[in-house]
Amino acid sequence: MARTERGAPLAPLTTMRVGGPADTLVTAATAPEVVAAVRAADEAGTPLLLLSGGSNLVIADAGFTGTVVRIATTGITVEVVDEATVEVTVAAGEVWDDVVARAVAEGWSGIEALSGIPGLTGATPVQNVGAYGQEVAQTITRVLVWDREEYRQLTFTAAECDFTYRHSVFKETGRYVVLEVTFRLGRDGLSAPIAYADLAAHLGVEQGERVPLAEARDAVLAQRRKRGMVLEADDHDTWSCGSFFTNPILPTEQMEALVARAAERLGPDGPVPPVFPAGEGHAKTSAAWLIDKAGFAKGYAMPGPAALSTKHTLAVTNRGEARARDVAALAREVRDGVRAAFGVTLVNEPVFIGHTL
Repeated sequence: MARTERGAPLAPLTTMRVGGPADTLVTAATAPEVVAAVRAADEAGTPLLLLSGGSNLVIADAGFTGTVVRIATTGITVEVVDEATVEVTVAAGEVWDDVVARAVAEGWSGIEALSGIPGLTGATPVQNVGAYGQEVAQTITRVLVWDREEYRQLTFTAAECDFTYRHSVFKETGRYVVLEVTFRLGRDGLSAPIAYADLAAHLGVEQGERVPLAEARDAVLAQRRKRGMVLEADDHDTWSCGSFFTNPILPTEQMEALVARAAERLGPDGPVPPVFPAGEGHAKTSAAWLIDKAGFAKGYAMPGPAALSTKHTLAVTNRGEARARDVAALAREVRDGVRAAFGVTLVNEPVFIGHTL
């Protein structure tokens, strides 16, 4: 039976470790318990917050007035599709990095570059989690959800998930509650082609080459630790939501304007913003580059209470005593500073609950 608590603190359940209490916290350990708790809140007209691993939330200092349903479901089933592939169905409450670790140990390829990402599996399709040239959209085959409007379970195919960069149909609305996710993974024990230059350099291979899965995972974890992106309780650089802003995708004309503005600000022989293809008529650039060149270096605002990570400009961190308002104030300062410097408005990746950026 689901466990219900009144006035439970929420900060310890998030990686940023800020936020006030919940009126009601329900911890649901099975899919039927999740559905029952969600239905009860919806039928009572009570505001509802779904809490997964808490790695993508900045909860207001006042807390959450309503019901928080904490997803704690477990279970992994494996079906051999053919000699080359398996389908792995994972409960929403399984710790994501544990799933990746098992895949690597079993020789299943396709998610190894997503090692070290905090949170639970059910959150991965919501924002199409990705890193180092991989994203879950490349391997997800279906997602089982609870439809809060039609009061029934639905299965979305990968195409129906409408995956784009850090986005999906599930992120557009709170209508769907993810219950389980199915991935199709390779069986040859080798990584997907290494797509990220720093990762390839660390491994001593060319981009596009494949390496044993364990080597790929170790390299990814090393890269993430170097940037303070692997959770460690004693390291305040990891008291964060990871990358706080998404990399901007801009129309070609706006990208050209950004390059010109950077040259004006930094000099014609100065550094230029990195530009990557992002579909017809669009290009992507680096939020970290924009933040740094706008004057917000690693460790900006130290000693805090909120400051940029000393290892990576893209992470807003809690130095130990921060409140949600401190996090929001620093993120706002960075966002507004980048806009003033380069004319680009950064979009926050974490979701703000009970307040806005």
